[in-house]
Amino acid sequence: MKKKHLLIGAALTGALIISGCQSNGSAGHVPAEYFQGTTLDRNPIGVTQHTEYLEVQMDVRDTQLRVPEIMKVRQFLDSYTDVGHGPLVISMPHEADNPQLAVGAVAELRQLAWEAGVGYESLLGASYDVNGRSTTPIIMAFKTYKAVAPKCPSLAQLDVTNAVSNSDLPSLGCAIRTNMAAMIAEPSDLLGNRDLDEIDLNRRSAQLELWRNGETTAAVRTEAESAVVSNAVN
Repeated sequence: MKKKHLLIGAALTGALIISGCQSNGSAGHVPAEYFQGTTLDRNPIGVTQHTEYLEVQMDVRDTQLRVPEIMKVRQFLDSYTDVGHGPLVISMPHEADNPQLAVGAVAELRQLAWEAGVGYESLLGASYDVNGRSTTPIIMAFKTYKAVAPKCPSLAQLDVTNAVSNSDLPSLGCAIRTNMAAMIAEPSDLLGNRDLDEIDLNRRSAQLELWRNGETTAAVRTEAESAVVSNAVN
């Protein structure tokens, strides 16, 4: 009889625990977004589009661009080849102070772009209205993208002792995403705008065959290479 009472008491205790968990479950304490995606998904990295500009100054007394302007153009072209997207736009003033100089400068800029590895098909000519400007430079521009880190909540605003739902803190994963945003070399990849290179089928087949045979898939070093590493460490 005593054993029966113990079993009944244990059953009642279990029922109370289950009912308590149900009453404190997702409906009351766990945010709905916690049931969708992962922690990192709740801290996405944003991507913003920007336009980089360079004003190439011209002097009506000259017949070609000055050396300081050429140096600025070369640096700008290096940035375009590294992170630029779309065409490289070269805008000539609609009413230049010296139209002949402006036309010659555009030709010089196109040649500098070609020397920097920018094909003529990537160049786009345009014009702009002066609108009373005191100077009439040639304006170069291209589009670029930047990664935007999520806004992480301050830990001072969170109650880390609240374990009612045993759910993730809102700050979990945010620091990881912030570091990733700082390390991404090409933010436009997050938009899926770049096509992937074709895979090396022969290389993949060779590695798969080694794995099937129980052999190592790592690259084999020669004795000379091993000696070089050893001497470098010592």
